[in-house]
Amino acid sequence: MRWQDLFADLEAQLRHAQQREQDVEVSDRTRRERAEIRWADRVAGSIGAELSVTTPVGTTRGRLDDLGKDWLLLADERGLGATLIPTSAVLTVSGATRLVDAEQGFGRRFGVGVALRAISRDRAAVEVFDLAGGQTSGTIDVVGADYLEVAEHPADLPRRSEAVTGRRLVVFSSLAAVRRR
Repeated sequence: MRWQDLFADLEAQLRHAQQREQDVEVSDRTRRERAEIRWADRVAGSIGAELSVTTPVGTTRGRLDDLGKDWLLLADERGLGATLIPTSAVLTVSGATRLVDAEQGFGRRFGVGVALRAISRDRAAVEVFDLAGGQTSGTIDVVGADYLEVAEHPADLPRRSEAVTGRRLVVFSSLAAVRRR
């Protein structure tokens, strides 16, 4: 009987040590996997959620409508427009709801240039904000490889040659947000 108790005790100690080892391994693996998740991947699971996105020019609040490989699109809280924000301008995000499922995918694969070309084709009036706090209103006339060109005019007027007061090139790397009205 004593031998059986001794062997049972040794078996229990072995099971306990194996369980501890497995718990440590699972925790370590979870930390390693989380360390490989980029913030945009984390936010991708929040389509439809209300987010607050802070850039150097302020905070934009809205519903995450869409996102791509280097941009996100927030719909205005009042439904009056949308703001395209390059991921390079994002400082913080509040309101992310869940991690995206790997099967679901990240979002749209095209970059900010393609998204801006779609806005340009639409000929909608926009407000363009740069990282230095500059702001211009007008219509995007040209989207190049690494810049956009805005025909400056008051946002409440359609783009007509008589309303255009100037032209401004904004380099993508300095772009903070494009708000469509």
